[in-house]
Amino acid sequence: MGFLDLLFRRRKRPPSAASPLAHIAPFPAATRDPGFVVVDVETTGLAPGRDRVLEIAVIRTDPYGRIVDEWMTLLNPEGPVGASHIHGITAADVRGAPRFRDVIGEVNARLAGRAIVAHNAPFDLRFLAAEYARAGLQLPPAPYLCTLEASWIYLPHLTRRRLADCCWACGIPLHEAHTALDDARATAQLLATYLSPHGTPPLPEHTMLPHQAVQVRWPELPVRPVPPVRRPRHRTAPVAAPPGTLWRLLDNLPLATVVDEGAPATSQPYLELLFQALEDGVLTIEEANSLAELAGAYSLTRSQVEATHRAFLLALAHRIVEDGKVTAEERRELTNACSILGVTDTLPQQILDEAQAARNARLAASTRPLPANWRHGEPLHIGDAVAFTGCDPLIRARLEGQAQSAGLRVTGSVSRRTAVLVTDGADPTTTKAVAARRYGTRVVSPEEFAVLVQYVQPARPAEPAPRTPSPRAAHAVTPTRPRSKPSPEEAETRVDPAAVRAWAREHGLAVGVRGRIPAHVLAAYRAHHR
Repeated sequence: MGFLDLLFRRRKRPPSAASPLAHIAPFPAATRDPGFVVVDVETTGLAPGRDRVLEIAVIRTDPYGRIVDEWMTLLNPEGPVGASHIHGITAADVRGAPRFRDVIGEVNARLAGRAIVAHNAPFDLRFLAAEYARAGLQLPPAPYLCTLEASWIYLPHLTRRRLADCCWACGIPLHEAHTALDDARATAQLLATYLSPHGTPPLPEHTMLPHQAVQVRWPELPVRPVPPVRRPRHRTAPVAAPPGTLWRLLDNLPLATVVDEGAPATSQPYLELLFQALEDGVLTIEEANSLAELAGAYSLTRSQVEATHRAFLLALAHRIVEDGKVTAEERRELTNACSILGVTDTLPQQILDEAQAARNARLAASTRPLPANWRHGEPLHIGDAVAFTGCDPLIRARLEGQAQSAGLRVTGSVSRRTAVLVTDGADPTTTKAVAARRYGTRVVSPEEFAVLVQYVQPARPAEPAPRTPSPRAAHAVTPTRPRSKPSPEEAETRVDPAAVRAWAREHGLAVGVRGRIPAHVLAAYRAHHR
């Protein structure tokens, strides 16, 4: 079953109405003081139907977001704890912790009568609802404020909207990400910043949420005297997995970039969750299936999810081609992401080609025409491969950066397709220098390359694929005019342009598909065939 099939099959299942505690009479919370309650949960995974809450923090605030009290505890998930290298919780930490059903009365009493606040609230609320359902209860439809969604109003300039990004923009310290209490404290301070009259005026629909919340009827549950369990102190933190290629590509990737590629604007909270799933540099099938279950929480249709995934993959491809080269690992990550996200009808190479074409078009728009007194031979073109050997390290680093910014591909070796080798000539015995002489690669000094890189021209048009003649055409006889045999001097001077271009490309010499063949290419061709 495919990714999207799984998404919409699961969305059709109605929530279970069975509740062994349905006889408990609900009570109005109108007598409670109005305010907000900030919730943060750490979980064993991303799927509320299968995964469990591992740690929960509940912080009550007044209507202005000022903290009134706080409570947190670790929870025994009655199973595996999941990715300890992300949330930092081990099986030993939760061995003596209470189960969610042991503390549901405490949690319920703290939530009742207040507007719920969370960063990416649909995620936390789905897990709360799942834990309530396991206890035979239904989480009431309390009004909530998502600080991630509200960031588009109060922090419109941000490119990413993770909790750390929003806190950084507001000057709020976030000491330990992925600990429920610290995340909840940071979210509470973020809420207070949103509601402050000194910045963007708070929306009336946000300030009215506490007054709406007191009208919601919650089940009356007994509060058991269960002592909370905190994370062990002074313990060596789990060693985080090294960031993978996928994580490096997506780090600080603006969500607006994905929207520009065709994702619906309403998909950005879902995208943040997708990026969170990639935090360890790996996107597994289990994580993709969990995202499928959560897509419904963001009210995304099948076509919107499909458009979001395509836009995400295209934005990923843009980041891959950004430096002008595509590594085998990057290609493998893109192929894996395409497969897991269900975009099987679009090959990764097609996505990369589209991203590369868009990059070339952007670069071509800023190219400079050759000056009238140009005396540096064939100019370089976007997409040409260049290599460096020797040279002063600082000069080389600067020129390599300029080459990549101009759309050239900086390679680590010299091949038949290398356009130029940049060298100061100090050591003609380097591997690259020897290969350049073998292939007839053009060699330039750092000073000359500094000029060439300033006048990189648009990419050469793609050459049409050679046509294979049909059997009938192969036997056809085309009348030709008799030609006199050229003299030896003419034979030396006259060459077949198509043969020269083919030979030049084979040997890595830069030559256009039309126009005059550069003199140095003709000389190299004749020398080779003499």
